[in-house]
Amino acid sequence: MRTKVTLVLLFLNVALFFFIFQFERRWRTEDNWKEARRRVLGAEAADLRSLEITTGNRTLALTRRGDTWFFVRPIEWPANPNAISRIVNELQFLEHETSFSVADLARNGQSLADYGLDQPRLTVTFTSGEPGSEAVGRPTQLRLGDVTKDGLRLYLLSPDGERIHVVSQSLARSLSLTFDELHADTIFTIPVFEARSLNLQTAAPASLRIRLRRDGSRWSFETPIIARASKNATELAINGLNALRVRSFVTQDAPATLPTEKPSLRISLEGNNRRETLILGDRVASGSDADPEYYAQLDGRSALFTIAIPATLKSSLDRAQEALREARILELDPSRVSSINFVSPNEAPLTLQRLETTNTAGAPAWQIVLRGDGAQGPQTLPADAAAVARLLTQLSLLSAARFQSDAPRDADLEGWGFNRPEREITLTTINGSPVTLQIGLPTPRDGFAYARLAGNSASVYAIDPEIIRETPTDPAAWRQRVLRDLPAGARITALKLTDLSDGVVLLNTQLSADGEPETTSVPAGEIAALLPHLRTLRAREFVRDQFVDQVMFAGAERRWRYRLDATITLTGGAGEQVSTSELFLSPRLSGDQQLAASREFNAVFLIEQPLLDQLWKIIEGPRDPGPASESP
Repeated sequence: MRTKVTLVLLFLNVALFFFIFQFERRWRTEDNWKEARRRVLGAEAADLRSLEITTGNRTLALTRRGDTWFFVRPIEWPANPNAISRIVNELQFLEHETSFSVADLARNGQSLADYGLDQPRLTVTFTSGEPGSEAVGRPTQLRLGDVTKDGLRLYLLSPDGERIHVVSQSLARSLSLTFDELHADTIFTIPVFEARSLNLQTAAPASLRIRLRRDGSRWSFETPIIARASKNATELAINGLNALRVRSFVTQDAPATLPTEKPSLRISLEGNNRRETLILGDRVASGSDADPEYYAQLDGRSALFTIAIPATLKSSLDRAQEALREARILELDPSRVSSINFVSPNEAPLTLQRLETTNTAGAPAWQIVLRGDGAQGPQTLPADAAAVARLLTQLSLLSAARFQSDAPRDADLEGWGFNRPEREITLTTINGSPVTLQIGLPTPRDGFAYARLAGNSASVYAIDPEIIRETPTDPAAWRQRVLRDLPAGARITALKLTDLSDGVVLLNTQLSADGEPETTSVPAGEIAALLPHLRTLRAREFVRDQFVDQVMFAGAERRWRYRLDATITLTGGAGEQVSTSELFLSPRLSGDQQLAASREFNAVFLIEQPLLDQLWKIIEGPRDPGPASESP
């Protein structure tokens, strides 16, 4: 049974192969022959190397160099790739509707003149070669004659002069385009993603060479200084150069001095194994101030043309050393900073250190590291992560208002305050080298502070002096403002507020599990409004980093007038844990100031406005006479 099935399948395969070989192959051959028979040109147009188009007394000559077409007549200039590609395709795929022999014309009493082919209105001559070979074949010429009577086609004489083809007018339309329509009007063709360097050279005698180089995604100056360049400004300038277009070619009334002889500015772009250079000459008198027009040439080409450059782009190129320079002083990624060290005259150094843990918001936690006195080791305090994050953002965005100097003298540095800087901020990054930013104040003051990076960089920048106020070296400015944030399992079970001046108890109540107070002279709503501020105790501003019985504040000694005792019960696996938290309070000093002190947190601080207002209601509420009664 299997043998019969195998033989049947073998027979069917042989039959199918015979059908394909005998019939399918012949059908495809016939189709290819019919298609080739309609083609006017064959192998002679396979790989075009040159084109010459003659219309009347006008001749356009083009040659291909690599993959790019260039005009060699009337001037040497790149051709529009899309327009030339359309002409090449028209020639390579040119098909006739019909054709007839030239030899038959005499028998019908006709000649080439009857078809406009004795003196054709347009001729195209081209050379071609074998793909991959440098050898060029003999020239091939096509002559285009009159339009057919229906006005839809035209007559074309074959290269050997033996047949007349009736072809579409699309070829004639493509070949009839003028130089202005066929030339490329772009100046630079290196896109920003390919650009490797930007070179500028200003006019003599004070000629200045500026070179910017790209390394990965970063741009930097190589000459006349070594400095970071602004990626955005540089790439915007390159995009602006790529947007430049030829305004017009100058064939008469040329300036006395060509741009190549006396350039006002040379602009060079380097890409992948290619370089393009624009040479600007004198300004054209008829140009506008918004888009000044200049005479220009391309390096290595004699064609003279005019070009309009936007005033903003021209200004950036003329002032490239400043306009394209990175104004941000620090190249800083805030997420990689591991420590910040502050040094200021007559003050103890301060260090902010990043911890491995995160806070409740998921941000990195920070601590303050203080030097100990004598044999005492360093002390640490929790730092305000939000304040540190704000500082790092400010430092990463710190920008120069002016590039003051790249080669300062010692006297200049002393005048700008660098002999004793107001701030030295050292930033240490993860797996990176420390960077120290020095900030000085000049004498006399001129409205600026001055900054520089310690080390190899000599550059000095004028900056906003506000950065000094934003970088205090007082540890209290960086201390964590949240002193207490009770967990969910903890609750306040009792409150007692005592006036220390006379021992009178202003509030003394137990609190139920749901926060309801026992009977008290203070309204239950006022106590309920107080509890959230005690559960999460915040300092508006720290006054001292240690507890004291009295504190000098606002020019006077302040003693503690009240003591607020809060009994806190924490329920956990070990049962209930009960503790008492003391908070000492001064009298209300002003509408938004009241001092507090805590031995538990070893600090003196100003309380926040919501807590201040709520305490006022509890302390002064019983003595409030209420609104004044209206007169009868």
